[in-house]
Amino acid sequence: MTNFDEIIDRKNTNCLKYDFTFERKQRDDLLPLWIADMDFRLPDEIISDIQKAVAHGIFGYSDVKRSYFTTLYNWFQKNFNWELKEEWLVKTPGIVFAIALAIKAFTNKGESVLIQQPVYYPFSECILANKRKLVNNQLVYKDGKYTIDYEDFESKIINEHVKLFLLCSPQNPTGRVWTKDELTRIGEICLKHKVIVLSDEIHCDFVYPGNTHTVFASISEEFAMNSIICTAPSKTFNIAGLQVSNIFIPNKTLRNAFRDEYDASGYSQLNSIGLVACQSAYSKGEAWLNELKVYLKENLDFVRNFLAENLPEIKLVEPEGTYLIWLDCSGLGLTYKELEKIIIDKAKLWLDGGIIFGRKTALFERINIACPRSILEQALKNLEQAIHS
Repeated sequence: MTNFDEIIDRKNTNCLKYDFTFERKQRDDLLPLWIADMDFRLPDEIISDIQKAVAHGIFGYSDVKRSYFTTLYNWFQKNFNWELKEEWLVKTPGIVFAIALAIKAFTNKGESVLIQQPVYYPFSECILANKRKLVNNQLVYKDGKYTIDYEDFESKIINEHVKLFLLCSPQNPTGRVWTKDELTRIGEICLKHKVIVLSDEIHCDFVYPGNTHTVFASISEEFAMNSIICTAPSKTFNIAGLQVSNIFIPNKTLRNAFRDEYDASGYSQLNSIGLVACQSAYSKGEAWLNELKVYLKENLDFVRNFLAENLPEIKLVEPEGTYLIWLDCSGLGLTYKELEKIIIDKAKLWLDGGIIFGRKTALFERINIACPRSILEQALKNLEQAIHS
């Protein structure tokens, strides 16, 4: 059994989460629960495979054999009932990189790309940095849950001449795990208006009991031929620093256009150790992941109970997936600037403020609960004391 309560000192390792508080926040006394980066060590079996590759001592250009794809096939077939084909696979150094490529491959400057805020902020950054028009279909927040405004979704596509839709599934930061019916409805609208769907499914392995992740392309052949499915082991096994993502594009025409843009970027072979880690994680990490999901569920229960007992003004938006939780702090009666000042100056916490996910969620906070429970407890106590003072 893995001891997820173990506190591993990550300071002085060039860790973005812990070692850059001064560079990012101009102070060095903050407890970080912001970036989607877990504080847990990989299982020994995967570390051993990485160490074996390092011990060889040569780090030249590398690629993968068929066994790499077979490992991916087995993972997605077993966990999501989705059968891959090898020709669909395009390996990239990250999903955000793939999103930027897709924006350039499937739209021209000035054309519209649709997102659903609040959403992972690199979506908007990639759109704007590539001089495309950002169109937002705001998710509807009602009775503590987020849903899709389908009428607005379709009207925005029509009125703004949208070419590409960036879907976040499971949804970050709200924690929604979209149902098959929800995905079908938006997929049909996109087919009707010839809008390509890029589905970022990086959090697909973190779904809480009672919910099921549906791969967008698995719903129908028509959806598969109109989509780019973005996956990676980086969140599941906390190996983002090794820079490997697996992008699946069933439609040959779309895949060729994506590859052309990839070639134009000048990027070639991926991180050799990242490829080793990816294959090892998907082939040997399932038992560890199952233990981790139990621990995350217990962390979630802890947060829910703590807020109910000590900070009832802050509402947990009940997550269906991901290890990121979304807190509605509007009940505190504070302005955005007042809330941020309390969190940083009094609670001494580094969280992700809701405003970076969209202007309408300035009074929300995103917290990463993939950490030892003692750290999570300390953070919540800091927050309680700061607000009550």
